[in-house]
Amino acid sequence: MPNKQSRFLIDTYFAAFNAGDTKKMESLVTEDLIHDVNQGERRVGKDKFWSFNVHMSRCYKERLSDIVLFVNEAGTRAAAEFIVHGTYINTDEGLPAAEGQTYDLPAGSFFEIRDGQIARITTYYNLQNWIDQVKPDTGEDAETS
Repeated sequence: MPNKQSRFLIDTYFAAFNAGDTKKMESLVTEDLIHDVNQGERRVGKDKFWSFNVHMSRCYKERLSDIVLFVNEAGTRAAAEFIVHGTYINTDEGLPAAEGQTYDLPAGSFFEIRDGQIARITTYYNLQNWIDQVKPDTGEDAETS
């Protein structure tokens, strides 16, 4: 039974993500959530998760597809692989300028589940792949005839 409950929890989390319902996402995590962001530092606490969601909503509009979810028998750990379909809507500090570029990016997340809530989220993707998809096309790489 814990496996099915955990699967439902993570499915609910991803459905909330796709709906842009950050309040629902935040309701599914523990107060002491550990959030490991790709290429970033560890953030601890629901308040930091809230801040991250505010930032992400300002800079990106994303939805996930092709989600494949794995949950261990005890229901304490889960992993998901998916494709991020996004639009880069506002420039994120230290990254290329946002001009409404779209991207499709393979990614994965790992979860720890405690007492029916998500206690850790760790997400990975290839940042260089994303940068290559959103960097402005200067025409410098085009072949000349």
